[in-house]
Amino acid sequence: MNRSTRQRRLTAAAVTVLAVAVSATACSSGSGSSDTKAADGGTYSIWDPYPQFAKGSAWVKLLEDCGTKAGVKVKRTGFDTGDLANKTLLAAQQGNSPDVLIVDNPVVSTLAEAGVLTTTDDNKLDTSAVDPNLLAAGQSGGKTYGTPIGANTLALYYNKKVLAEAGVDIASVKDWASLTAALAKVKKAGKKGITFSAIGTEEGSFQFLPWFWGSGAKLTALDSPESVSALALWKGWLDKGYAPNSVLNNTQTTSWQEFASGEYAFSENGTWQLANAEKAGFEYGVIPVPGASGGNAAAPTGGEFVTVPVQDDTARYATSQKIVSCLTSSQNLLATDTTLSYVAPTGEVQEKQVAANAQLKPWVDAVKAAKGRTSDDLGTKYPKISEQLWKAVQSALSGSTSPKDALTAAQSAVK
Repeated sequence: MNRSTRQRRLTAAAVTVLAVAVSATACSSGSGSSDTKAADGGTYSIWDPYPQFAKGSAWVKLLEDCGTKAGVKVKRTGFDTGDLANKTLLAAQQGNSPDVLIVDNPVVSTLAEAGVLTTTDDNKLDTSAVDPNLLAAGQSGGKTYGTPIGANTLALYYNKKVLAEAGVDIASVKDWASLTAALAKVKKAGKKGITFSAIGTEEGSFQFLPWFWGSGAKLTALDSPESVSALALWKGWLDKGYAPNSVLNNTQTTSWQEFASGEYAFSENGTWQLANAEKAGFEYGVIPVPGASGGNAAAPTGGEFVTVPVQDDTARYATSQKIVSCLTSSQNLLATDTTLSYVAPTGEVQEKQVAANAQLKPWVDAVKAAKGRTSDDLGTKYPKISEQLWKAVQSALSGSTSPKDALTAAQSAVK
């Protein structure tokens, strides 16, 4: 691809990436340098979205060790998650892409379509051990762009004391009907039911997706009967007082704060809240989000992919592949994903995580049922679909329109 053609594609993608669903997970914020890689061929640059990890941290030491094993020095820069995609597009336009890029999984398809990333066929990355449902988040047009370093997702935290006082056996909560029945008992006992985030941003879509997919709905048909049933479920909870009106403005953080008060029976939230759950001061448990008729609903995957950006000097790919393979090896994934509060992307390491911490079992189950937001080859179509989805949720929950009318309007807007 010549530079002028590539620049035109990157310019178009730059508009798209601003709307892409960057991490709805709990990645920490911070500022990063925009330094590009050194001209010295013995130095390889790595960009990641973990500015909270400073030099000397276990994460940075791992990057440096992997560089040493590959026979090169590593120059690492940590960026805020929201800035990283645009910094990457700009660097690609200027011909200064990092050698290794760790990026939020929904952004992968946008960068791939822009011509920024190499495929695993190009860079020879082995992804055979990765769970297919997790790898799908980095696939577009039948090609794979990178490999996940870890995943997080959503599940239901529950307060054991609140449920006990309401006479609810958590084992009875297996589908939407039994969950709603449990919420009714909780309210009757004078406690609060369930809290979640339905805010008008990607976080709102992220939290609605387990219920959307759990109904059997597909993102290509927002107005299906299944989709309407999922939104009607949430609306019914608000109407009956099982969920608070604050969900309309709740982020995942403020939703968690409500649950941490000890007054709620359930909270839909993510793996990243495990440390906070331990500090909450009450006994809690976790179950996967149930599907409409039972089983585990597919929840959206959060987490990052390790990718190899396009370079003018293609000879660099061999060393980049060594660095990525080191970062995502079974041995290193176990330590890294524990640090990042991620579930590993491979069954082998997941088993080791559960053996070390049995509390991760429901999260591993949730991740195994999880689904990438850009899966089903949606790619760069996802941001527009997601925007209409969260608008429909807001419209229905606020009482402006019915769930059916809100989703019909959403589907029309997508088309």
